Amino acid sequence: MMKLIKTYCMPLFLLALTTSHACAADDTLDTGDTAWMLTSTVLVLMMCLPGLALFYGGLVRAKNVLSIFVQCFAMAGVMSILWVAFGYAVAAGEGGNAYFGWDKSFAFLNHIQEATLSGTIPESVWVTFQMTFIIISPAIIVGAFAERMKFSAMLVFTVIWTILSYLPMWHMAWGGNGLFHNAGWLMSEGEAAIDFAGGNVVHINAGIAGLVACIFIGKRRGYPGPALVPHNVPFVLVGAALLWVGWFGFNAGSAAGASAGAGMAMLTTQVASAVAVVVWMALEWIVSKKPTAVGVATGAVAGLVAITPAAGSTNVVGALIIGAVASAVCYLAATKLKHAFGYDDSLDVFGVHGVGGIVGALLTGVFIREGAGDGGLAQFIVQAKSVILTIVWSGVASVIAIFAAKILCRGIRVEEELEHDGLDRDEHGEEAYNWEA
Repeated sequence: MMKLIKTYCMPLFLLALTTSHACAADDTLDTGDTAWMLTSTVLVLMMCLPGLALFYGGLVRAKNVLSIFVQCFAMAGVMSILWVAFGYAVAAGEGGNAYFGWDKSFAFLNHIQEATLSGTIPESVWVTFQMTFIIISPAIIVGAFAERMKFSAMLVFTVIWTILSYLPMWHMAWGGNGLFHNAGWLMSEGEAAIDFAGGNVVHINAGIAGLVACIFIGKRRGYPGPALVPHNVPFVLVGAALLWVGWFGFNAGSAAGASAGAGMAMLTTQVASAVAVVVWMALEWIVSKKPTAVGVATGAVAGLVAITPAAGSTNVVGALIIGAVASAVCYLAATKLKHAFGYDDSLDVFGVHGVGGIVGALLTGVFIREGAGDGGLAQFIVQAKSVILTIVWSGVASVIAIFAAKILCRGIRVEEELEHDGLDRDEHGEEAYNWEA
């Protein structure tokens, strides 16, 4: 038996070992890191298509479900082109200033060849991974004004917001000379905000944009009322499940490789989401005596949002606390805050992504594991600075974008009769269900 193993198995083992580590030994391409980042990229794209499309599509009425799907698909197409044409140059370019980057060689990704690397992975993989982020960020926003915005206005609004808010926010948080980690008027010497996978860049940014948009566009007809209920709760649960699974690519993928840091990010992501589900379920059980399917799905997303900035720096206890606190605060925002202030955030984009992102970003400064930095009041203040800047920046950019859409599209809201009939039929000429079949 030993002779058989030496003859046939050992050569195969040595060949596999040599192949997988040949590049890593030269400190160049690492095939393990590359494999994980390819996987993460697919997972994050799945978060939008079909995850977010199903999650949002199930929450709206049957006459508007296709409009949600089309908007998510449109974001996948439009934002991919924008990212390739000039988005990556503005976000990741080393030129420019602390707010906007620029590198003309990055335009249309002309600098990328097959062998071009970003760390230990091909830059083509890194660029595509970040492309999935720019796809899902504006797609998140559409839930705030679901069922009432013109498709053309949605396109104009999201494109302008992406240029004015998403790209500079990416540069500020993750760019080489970005504002979040450079000494200047915002950060003092030695201060740096922590945003591991997009608490500021994606969730607070999109949440504020959603709040601004839904306030400017106005409430849905009949809001609040019993007619505005989810048409397909199984869609919601399936979409939330896909988001949960895809989020491992979102957070653990932000480690940019198959590393111990990626493993911790995956662990903290799971823990935070799990406790958020339990807290939301418990609150519904206490308040309304019935834990709902939509509730547990929303609780899971709230926990995932909140852990996003902290996934790379917190520990398990920190993840438990962040997930629990965010779930409770988001529950209050979704059930009490919007009714108290009277805005119609259709699918709780601000209530979950905006509020959950803020809670997560702030608590990121408190719960930092040993070896990942110094937590406490000083880092909490740094995190608060980044949150305030994100809120103001996205708010201003969103106002500009909404007015631009209003002018260019001759209004941003569909006519009352079209809203009554549903966006599927009047905006896209199709219906999701044939009730007579």
